[in-house]
Amino acid sequence: MAESSNNNKARIIFHIDMNCFYASVEMAHNPKLKGKPLAVAGNPEERKGIIITSNYEARAKGVRTTMPIWQARKLCPDLFVMRPNFERYRVASREIFKILHEITPFVEPVSIDEGYMDVTDVTHAQNTVQLAEALQNKIMDELDLPCSIGIAPNKFLAKMASDMKKPMGITILRKRDITEKLWPLPVEEMYGVGKKTADKLNAIDIVTIADLAKADVYALKQILGINGERLKNRANGIDLRSVDPDAVNEFKSIGSSETLPMDTTDESEIRSLLSALAENVEMRMKRKQVAGGSVQLTIRYHDRKTVTRSKKLANFIEKKTDILNVALELFDTHWTKEAIRLLGITVQDIEEKQNIVEQLDLFTYKKAAEKEKLIVAIDELTQKLGWNPFVEIKEETKQQPRTSFQKDFLDDFKQ
Repeated sequence: MAESSNNNKARIIFHIDMNCFYASVEMAHNPKLKGKPLAVAGNPEERKGIIITSNYEARAKGVRTTMPIWQARKLCPDLFVMRPNFERYRVASREIFKILHEITPFVEPVSIDEGYMDVTDVTHAQNTVQLAEALQNKIMDELDLPCSIGIAPNKFLAKMASDMKKPMGITILRKRDITEKLWPLPVEEMYGVGKKTADKLNAIDIVTIADLAKADVYALKQILGINGERLKNRANGIDLRSVDPDAVNEFKSIGSSETLPMDTTDESEIRSLLSALAENVEMRMKRKQVAGGSVQLTIRYHDRKTVTRSKKLANFIEKKTDILNVALELFDTHWTKEAIRLLGITVQDIEEKQNIVEQLDLFTYKKAAEKEKLIVAIDELTQKLGWNPFVEIKEETKQQPRTSFQKDFLDDFKQ
């Protein structure tokens, strides 16, 4: 890993957050759309499609992410709705990160439309804002895409700062500013605090970020575990994470494997072991508060020949039943009927649950819409994070590119 700036020097971190990214890319591609209310949605021809993102003109009329198209059109009759073009967004993202990388090698992409930069070694306090303005203008001039930039001594404060002024905002958030700018905010507006966490905090009279900053650590750990102390530190402006250019290359996984007492072809024994392995993986994922985007099955046969087969999923999963169902599907497809010595299940593409949102298949919105509480939670989390929910478009007759939220494309700009 490339080493970040000198730890003895006060760090200067930028958080770059593209504004209404999908919609902005479409407006850059077709300038005639500018100034008109625009939404990107799955299956625009059908009422059951949902809004993935919208521009500020549409948002001014009440159009929001995850909203059904019929509802969005009711609020904004002149709304222009178009299908997503993920390859177009991926290309735009690559060009954005190329521009960031021209300034410093310390660039950490975290999604298709946001990333961190450590500019400590390329700027000084007196021209930090000038650097941010130049960067913001360069992205606008060359790509016709607006962004907001948060400037702070650490990643958490930079992320909070970039959300404070949109579009085309530049906000500085120093530690000495947090009592005035950060603490008065409702705790649910803090990055890393979802609705369930906010509800738990509200239940013990923690309503603002100030309340969280001053809360008793033991009480927080009682209801939130180790995350309670982490959130308290963040509320006090403490975040020691470095900007890691290699983080994008970390393919995290959680797995469990076991060697059978004897080589076997007994399906009941095999399925029983797979169930136990899936349960163990679920337990470890729950402990780490993560979910995964793919499942890998490992089979070692009696002759020590080992095969691995995996499946990428449309949705992040964490439950034993979901893990086991995918593993059994892989097993039923790939088992050669030979005697098995070892089995293993691994959930890959792991992400912290606080950093992801529920995925929705846009063509099965009707089923998802029945879960009204889920939709509300997704909407709130989407607005909090400032970036779009993970979505994958599926069509029976035409393949669309996969949504580019997976980290396997985020280093394209280096190529």
